This record gives sequence, structure tokens and C-alpha cells, in this order.
Amino acid sequence: MSTTRTALARLYRPRRFGEMAMQEHVSETLKAAVACGRVAHAYLFSGPRGVGKTTAARVLAMALNCPARGESGEPCGECESCDRIWAGRTSLDVVEIDAASNRGVEDARELRERAMYAPTDEKRYKVYIIDEAHMLTREAWNALLKILEEPPPRVIFVFATTEPQKIQQSAPPILSRCQRFDFRRISVAAIVSRLRSVLAAEGVEAEEQALVPLARRAEGGLRDALSLLDQVLSFSGGRVTSEDVRRVLGLVGEELYLEVFEIVAQRRHGEVFRFVERLLDEGYDPAEFYRGLADAVRTLLVVKFQGADAAEVREDLREAFAGQAARFQEGDLLRMLAQVVELDADGRLRKSASPRLLLEALLLRFAHLDRTIEIEELIRASTAGAARIGEEVVQRPETMPVPPTPPPHPPPRTAPRRATTPEQEAAEAALHAVLEQGQGLPRGLALLLKAARVVGADARSVTLALPAGPGAERLSDDPAARQALEQGMAQQLGRGIQLEIRQEGGAPQPSPLPPAGVRDQQLTRLTRDEPLLGRAVEEWDLELLE
Repeated sequence: MSTTRTALARLYRPRRFGEMAMQEHVSETLKAAVACGRVAHAYLFSGPRGVGKTTAARVLAMALNCPARGESGEPCGECESCDRIWAGRTSLDVVEIDAASNRGVEDARELRERAMYAPTDEKRYKVYIIDEAHMLTREAWNALLKILEEPPPRVIFVFATTEPQKIQQSAPPILSRCQRFDFRRISVAAIVSRLRSVLAAEGVEAEEQALVPLARRAEGGLRDALSLLDQVLSFSGGRVTSEDVRRVLGLVGEELYLEVFEIVAQRRHGEVFRFVERLLDEGYDPAEFYRGLADAVRTLLVVKFQGADAAEVREDLREAFAGQAARFQEGDLLRMLAQVVELDADGRLRKSASPRLLLEALLLRFAHLDRTIEIEELIRASTAGAARIGEEVVQRPETMPVPPTPPPHPPPRTAPRRATTPEQEAAEAALHAVLEQGQGLPRGLALLLKAARVVGADARSVTLALPAGPGAERLSDDPAARQALEQGMAQQLGRGIQLEIRQEGGAPQPSPLPPAGVRDQQLTRLTRDEPLLGRAVEEWDLELLE
């Protein structure tokens, strides 16, 4: 009795265009081309490994040479010709070549000479399937260029590659002579659905959530998913469980990632060391934990932006992931994901002699992340705080230091008091309201105009003074920005205005003033930058002591 069996990835390889999972944009186009007799002489199939590029090339060859082909362009998949091509057995008219081991110019010349011979039958096509085509040398491509420009009748070339950019770099003229089809990664849901149909055909049961981690591990490749399922079946027998999948593939349970997020959210830094130690004691591979950690952080982001139903996790854990996602800001999760990617961008974790240290350092960085504060929120908070302080100064003068009783004839002040009009005060308030709310302003403009002040106003116009710099330049060079500020202030004031901009010089140079003069100069700058403080100085004749 034979103990060998056909691998699932091979046994359940599609035999027809309609069976190609998630590649309908390719299969439907090729089927229509076969049906109407408009097949191109050269194709380029590009995409990740295991998504059906070589399978599509074989089905195309089957359809072109099938004696029982239907009017729709589908091959029968059962005749001797179809069976031989589908199985990859030797055929005079369909030749598969691995470019990784036949990449030189002499190999290309031999292929070119073989292609000049006609098919074995006038109704058949010669199809050359060149896998890993990006491995061909520049000289080999040059040798093939002529036959692609003037192909013999009934000869088809199909180039399959995972790296089309290398062909673009080494042989750009080739791309213009091929019809290109880009194959997509297959979704987790589609892979799970296909695995269930395979298990049903095999008469094997599976737990509801046992196939999800397996499909995620395949990273969009159905062939890899079937190979992994084969590996699990050799261990589990008649029923596939989640525990079997984890044990055979060395996967880390999603519950462990939820535990990590709990430690991080509560900033329990010391727990990181105990967690990693337990992880290793239980036999988990740090590299495998790292791989799953990237997916887990991504899942929190998906939940944050799209809701728990969009998360590709076990049904019974969706609520738990939603709860953890609510404990983090989007910015924190984005930084965590960036740190995960950075850790192994150059393969450091897999090459390291101490992966434990790298993993501990990563999780400690997570636990020390400060909560993200949007800069707009910070600006609004600081502006609101300043306004509240000003209100307290105006409304509760008893909280201010009581100045000493001035002499009957006080000496003249060095800095003149600031005079304002009702129109100027209203314009000043309108300016602050617009900048605080960012009302209709272009992004970043409010921050540049924090130093702006109203120096003149009447019923029709408002004059703003700004120090020389990016704020003044923006309003001078960008009419749209100036108009947005003008409209915002007009809305606050309830009347149309014309905005005039006055650009001030740079910061004044220090001068040898006496101490009293320095204090008066500082008070002048403070009251200029803080109008509410200026009103308090005017009201109670305040002086700057220190």
C-alpha cells in the first residue's frame, strides 16, 4: 500500500478560468480572448508568489490546445491534452522553463530556435511559460527581443515574475511587447472559504476559527495556504482545531497579544520582562511573535478606523480587540507599528544572537510611549488658558497685587500707554477668534499668525502688524490665505472689511537702558502681545516690578 499522496496545492489547482480565486480581472479577459481568437503573442504575469500566475499560464495553454473547448473559451480540463498540461508533464507544444536556472544568453538563443518550429498540429499552439522571468540576464532578453517583435504564427510566450521592476530596469523594450496582468493577493476571507471547500472535499471538519490564523500566515498566497493546511492535516487527522494550527505552525495565540496591549496600556514596565520570559519558556519563537505583533497592532488600527467588524480575528476576540483599541490614540498605534517595522527592516531580529533583548526593548518602548496630543489641540488649549487668565485679571482685580499709593505728582513714564478704539478692540477680538478656531484658514496659517496684532481699525478696514517672517510673507504672497483671514474676521465682526498688512522689522537690538527703562520696555512688549493684559495695565495703572 502506497503511503504517498498528492499535495493539496497540486490536487486542487484550478483546471478552468472560472476556478481561479480572486483573479477574475485576469481569467475573464483571457477567456474572452481565447473565445474570440484575439490572444496576444506575449504576456507578462506579475504578482506575489502563490497567487496563480503559473496556473493561469497553464489554463491558457490548456484552453488554446483543448479539442473540447467550449464556446466561452473554457477548456474541458479533462481530456488528455488538458490533463498533461495541467500536471506539468512533458509536452511538445507547451514548455515550462525556470529562468532562475536557465537565465543566460545561450539558453535564450536555444529557446528562440525551438520557437521557430511549428506546433505538432495546425490547430494547436506552442506555449512557452517562463517562470521567474526577472532572473533572465540583459543579454538573454536582447536575444529574445527579435522573436517577440516578429513572433512565428501560433507561438505564445508567457513570462511570470514576482519582480516586474527588474525587467523594467534590465529590458524595458520587453514590457511594451507584452500584455501585462497584475495578480492580486488573495484576501483572508477568500482563502478561508477556499480552505473550507477543500476540507469538505477531503471529508475533514474544522473548527470555526481554526483556519483564520492559517490564512493570515499565508500572506495572500493560496498555494502557501494549501501547503500549510497539508502540514496541519498530517498532524491532526480527521478534525482541524485552532490548537492544532498553533502547535504545528508555531503561531502565537491572539490572546497573548491582547495581554501585551494590556501591559502597555497600563504602563506596567516591569511586566515586560516576565512576559517575554514566559513566552520563551513556553517554546515560542521570538521571530514568530514579532511577525504576529505587527499584525496585532495593525488590527487595532483597523478597529480604530473601520470598526471591530473589519478586524480579521476570531469572532470571540473581536470585542476584546475593540476594547484595547479604545485605550490607545491613533498616533500611539501608528508609532507602535512604525517601531515594529523598524525593528526588522534589515532583518536584525532574525539575525540577532539575542532576539530576546530586541523584543524586550521593543515592548518597553511601547510601554513608554507618551499619549499623543494633536498640535491643534495644544494650541487651542494654550489660547483658551491665556483667555481665562485674562478674564480673571479683568473681572477679579482683588487677586492682583495692590500697587502702592502713587505720589501726588508721579514722574512721567518712559513708555507711553497704549491707546485703543472700540473698532480696534473689536477687530482684535475677531482676529483672536479666527485664529483660535482656525475658521476657514489654510492649514498651518493660524500658527504663523500668532504674533499678529491689530494696530488700526475703522468701519471699513483693519490694519494688522506682523513681525518680518513666514507669517507676513504668507499673507503677502498668497492672496487666498489673505482672503480667508479677511473673510473670517468679517464674519466675526458682522461687516465687510478690507485687510491691510504692515510688516515690522526684526527684533530690536539691546540698548543700555537703566533698569526702570528696561522694565517699561518689557511691559510695553507684554501689553502689545497680550491685549487683555494691556487693558488691565490701563485700568489699574500697573507697573512691572521684576
